[in-house]
Amino acid sequence: MYDLIIIGSGPAGLTAAIYATRAKLNFIVLEQNFMSGGQVVDTYEIDNYPGLPGISGMDLAMKMREHAENLGAEFVIAEVTALDLAGEVKKVTAEGTVYEAKTVVLAMGAKHSLLGVPGEEHLAGHGVSYCATCDGAFYKNCEVAVVGGGDVAVEDAIFLARLCSKVYVIHRRDELRAAKVLQDQLLSLPNVEMLWSHTVVRIEGEGNVGALKLENKKDGSHRTLHVRGVFIAVGIRPTSALTAGQVALDEGGYVLAGEDCETSVPGVFAIGDLRKKQLRQVITACGDGANAITSVQRYLGEH
Repeated sequence: MYDLIIIGSGPAGLTAAIYATRAKLNFIVLEQNFMSGGQVVDTYEIDNYPGLPGISGMDLAMKMREHAENLGAEFVIAEVTALDLAGEVKKVTAEGTVYEAKTVVLAMGAKHSLLGVPGEEHLAGHGVSYCATCDGAFYKNCEVAVVGGGDVAVEDAIFLARLCSKVYVIHRRDELRAAKVLQDQLLSLPNVEMLWSHTVVRIEGEGNVGALKLENKKDGSHRTLHVRGVFIAVGIRPTSALTAGQVALDEGGYVLAGEDCETSVPGVFAIGDLRKKQLRQVITACGDGANAITSVQRYLGEH
């Protein structure tokens, strides 16, 4: 019987692990991937994490993991397949093993959203990518497209512009949603072309991406854009399928929990990108991890 089980080891889960070791809790971290860090691992450069400007996402994740391990945190690589959170004893099933604990911190994060257009699934991994830093090197000196208008899309386009001969940024609106400093950097690049008010309606190619069919949202016209790769950055969706029916979710599938990270179920807490919140960044994920352990300690003291 553990005091706590942390599910997931992105920045939120890793911070929770650091705080849990310092609180002398008996706990484990369950992580399905060999590499900790979650989405941050796919980020080429993080410029807004205090004290470490310009650090890569992978380096930051490694430092956090090392910090937790050096304090004595125990990590188990296993995919969680079932949850039973209703009773006083929480049960987490991972690859056939049932782990029991008095409290659970849900830190499963989120995954990339899909466009949901013809050709996307068929050509995934063959020119369709959701991670520019993972796959960008394959398209050196090629023409590629980025779909999206938020921070991730703009960061991806800036990164790709260093490698590719041409980068088209396709955005359904006529202005970007990314941070102004990122917008300024993107729009100053000579090999970046903005395609405002356009959406992708089909991805074409035989074996590999060859072209995108685009629709102009203002006049309804269509055009064909010939590219070797397309990087899709249109948001994220919470990894909350296992929590459905267990804790309260909003209409988007995010777990409802306040700043203290308490969910609708006593003894269960949600942190990071999984939690409904205004801002999803590394720094807010870390804040969640710290807050959750404070709430866990209070719950354990009361029970």
